Amino acid sequence: MRCDHCLLEFPEREAVRAEVAGAPRVFCCAGCRGVFELIQGEGLGAYYDSRRWTEVGPQAAGALDLAAFREAVREAHGAAELDVAIDGIRCASCVWLNEKLLQRTPGVLTARVNYATHRARIRFDPAAVGLERVLGRIQAAGYQPKPWSDAEQLQARRAEAKDLLVRLGTALFLASQLMIYQAALYAGYFQGIDAPTRRLMEWISLGLTLPVVFYSGAPFLRATGRGLRHLRFNMDSLVVIGSLSALAYSVYGMLRGGEVYFDTAAMIPTLVLVGRYVEAAAKGRASEAVARLASLAPREARRLEPGPGGRAERRAVAVAEIRPGDRIEVVPGERIPLDGVVREGASEVDESLVTGESRPVAKSAGAAVIGGTVNQHGALVVEVTRVGKDTVLAGIVRAVEEAQAQKPRIQAVADRVVGGFVPAMLVLAALTVVAWLARGAPVERALMTGISVVVIACPCALGLATPIAVLISTGLASARGLLVKGGDVVERAGRATDVLLDKTGTVTRGRPALRALVPLEPGVGADEALALAAAVERRSEHHVGRAVAEAARALPAGAEPEAAGFRAVPGRGVVAEVGGAEVLVGNRTLLAERGVSLAPEADARARELEASGDTVAFLARGGRPLALVAVADPIREEAPAAIAALRGLGLRVAIVSGDGRITTGAVAAALGVEAVAEASPVQKREAVAARQREGRRVLFAGDGINDAPALTQAEVGAAMGRGTDVTMESADAVLVRDDLRLLPDLVRLSRRTYAVIRQNVFWAFFYNAVAIPLAMAGLLHPIVAAGAMAASSLFVVANSARLRRAL
Repeated sequence: MRCDHCLLEFPEREAVRAEVAGAPRVFCCAGCRGVFELIQGEGLGAYYDSRRWTEVGPQAAGALDLAAFREAVREAHGAAELDVAIDGIRCASCVWLNEKLLQRTPGVLTARVNYATHRARIRFDPAAVGLERVLGRIQAAGYQPKPWSDAEQLQARRAEAKDLLVRLGTALFLASQLMIYQAALYAGYFQGIDAPTRRLMEWISLGLTLPVVFYSGAPFLRATGRGLRHLRFNMDSLVVIGSLSALAYSVYGMLRGGEVYFDTAAMIPTLVLVGRYVEAAAKGRASEAVARLASLAPREARRLEPGPGGRAERRAVAVAEIRPGDRIEVVPGERIPLDGVVREGASEVDESLVTGESRPVAKSAGAAVIGGTVNQHGALVVEVTRVGKDTVLAGIVRAVEEAQAQKPRIQAVADRVVGGFVPAMLVLAALTVVAWLARGAPVERALMTGISVVVIACPCALGLATPIAVLISTGLASARGLLVKGGDVVERAGRATDVLLDKTGTVTRGRPALRALVPLEPGVGADEALALAAAVERRSEHHVGRAVAEAARALPAGAEPEAAGFRAVPGRGVVAEVGGAEVLVGNRTLLAERGVSLAPEADARARELEASGDTVAFLARGGRPLALVAVADPIREEAPAAIAALRGLGLRVAIVSGDGRITTGAVAAALGVEAVAEASPVQKREAVAARQREGRRVLFAGDGINDAPALTQAEVGAAMGRGTDVTMESADAVLVRDDLRLLPDLVRLSRRTYAVIRQNVFWAFFYNAVAIPLAMAGLLHPIVAAGAMAASSLFVVANSARLRRAL
C-alpha cells in the first residue's frame, strides 16, 4: 500500500485508516494522518495536486532551540522579523505550502520563502502570535526550521562550486581526448579502416565516455532520477536523455558493427556543466558581497569600564559583548564599531562608505555616529545606542540580501517550457517505433528510426542558443573594459528603461580639485595665496586640504613658506603660524571665532561659488581675509557624452546622491538631468524600487558601499572600476576602464545580444519542427541525424559570432 501523504509504500497490516474531507484515506503512520488532516483543514488540499516528490522532508525530532531563534528576531516596521532556513524543501510546491501555512496563521503579517536558498523571511506581531507557534506551523507540515546562518550557506555554495569544477575539469580533459579518436573513426567510415583498429578505437572511446556521462554528468542523472519518480521533466532530463540515447545507440552500434556517437554523448553534459559552474560561481560572489558588507564592522572595541579611583579603564572586548549604554573609545584612523552618540571629544568622520556623503562630517558631543564609519582626527568617546541586527550597517546588509532575493529566475521559466518538450519527444519516438513495426518493418529499422528522432531532437542547439551568444558578447565587453557577471545580465540590461547614477565617483571623478582661488587683499597674487594655503593645509586630511596641496604641486620649488603649530579644528578648518602670524583656512564659523570680518563683496562672491556646488574655504592671515578657496569634485569629461548616448537609446537618466541638495542640484543642472539628493543607502534602493513599481526597469551605476542595496535592487547594477570591493561584488557589471561611456555600450550590446538569442532560439525550434518529421518518416539515418544536429549547433555558433562586430 502507499501512504496518501508521504507516498511511501508500507505493509497493509500497518495501515492507519481515516476518513478525511469525505473520502477514505490510508496512511503509514498517525503522524502522516495528522499532517494530512492539517493541510486539508486549512483548505490547502491543492498542495497534493502540485507536489512532485515521493517523500517530504524528515519530521522534526525534538524541541526547537527557541533561544537561538529569539536572538535572531529583530524589529522591523513595528513588527518582529525573523529569517529561518527550512530543511526539507524539494520543489516549488514546498515553497507554496510553507508560505500558505504561515500566511494563514493569525498574527503572521508576511511570509516569503526563497526557493533558491530555502530562506524564509517572516514578519509577525508578537502580541498576536508566539514565536513557538510560528515555527510550529513549519514543523507541522513536515519541515525543519533553523536559524539562518550566512556562513553556513556560503560554505555550502562554495562546496557546490568546487564539486562542479572538479566534474567539469574531468569532462573537459576526457572529452578532448575522445574527440581525437572520434575524428579518426569518422574519417574511417568514408576512407576505410580495418576492423581491429576500428574496434580498438571504439572501446577506447567508450572508456573515455563513461566517466563523462556517469561521473561528470552525475548531477544531471540524479536530478533526472528524481524527476522521473515525480513525473516531472526539466533541462536536466533533456541532457540525460540526449546523452544516454547517444551512448546507448553507440554501444548498440559498436556491438553490431555500426556507427558510434560517443562524442555526442560526452559533449552534451560537458557543455551544460560549463554553464552550471558559471552560475554557481556567480551565486558565490553574490554571497561574498553580503559577507564583505558585514565585515565593515570591527570585531573588537575598547570598552570604558570603572577602575580604581573612579578612573575609566580601557578593556578590549568582542563587539558581541557590548550592549546599549556601554561607552567605547575610538581613536583616529579606526572604524567606529557600533551606532552611538558622541559623549566626549571632537573629530571628523568619513561616512562615505555607509551614507554616501563625500565630505567628512564634523562630530562633537551629542552628535550621532554610525557603525562602520571611519574616525579621522581626534579621539572620541561614544555611548552605544544600537547593536547587532539593529545597526544602520546591518540594515544595509539586509537591504542587499532582500534585493538579491527578488531577482528574477529566468532558468525556472526555461525549465517549465522544456518540461513539455521532453515528454513530447519521447512520445513521438515511441510512436515512431510502433508505427514502423505496425507497417511490418524489421525491429532494427524501427529502433534506428526511433533513435534518430531522439538524436535529432537533442537539445544541443537549444542549449547553445543562449550560452554561446552570451559568451561572445561578454568576451567582447571584457575586451572593451566592461565586465559582465552573468548571461541573464545581458538580457536585463537590454530591457532597461531608466538609468540612475550615483554622483560622487560615478558622474564626478571622486577626487576633489581646486576650482578657483580668488584673492581678496590688494597686492596678494593667486600663487602667493596658494603657497600660503598649501603650507597650512599640508598636514590636513580634509578634502579641501588635499585639493589645495595637490594644486600647489605646480608651484616652483621652495614657493611654500614654513608653517608651525598646525592645529585642526573639526568642522571648521585648520590653523597654523607662518612668519610669526596666525594663518587659517576654514569656513565662516572659524572666521567668526577668530574675529576675522568678511567684506560684503567677498561674502557675495563666496555664495556664488557655493551655489554652483563648490565647497568654499577662506584664507586669512593676521586677522585679515586674503583669498577665497573654492574646491569642487569635477564632473567626468565623458559624462555629458555618456548621458546623451543613454538618452539616444531612449533611456531616462537621473542622479541619486547622498550629497547635499546644493551640490547635487548643481551637478544635475550642468548635465540637464533630474536629481534626488541626501539619499541614504536604503533610500537609494527605494528610489529604484519606486520606479520598478511603476513598471520601469532600472539600470543603477555607483561606486561606493552605500550604493550596494540599490545595485542589487536594480534589474542591472553597474559598478565603477575604482569602486570598493563590496560594490563590485554586489554589481552585475563592472566598468573596469572606469569610463561612464561604457554604460551605453552595455545597453547597446545587450540589446543586440538578446536579438541574436531570439534568432537562435527560433532557429532551434524551427530546426526541430522540420527535422523531427523527416526522422519519423525514416528519411534520416542516425548518422545523418547527428550531422543535422551538429549543423544546427554550427548555425547557432555562426549567428552568435556576428556579435563580435556589435561594438
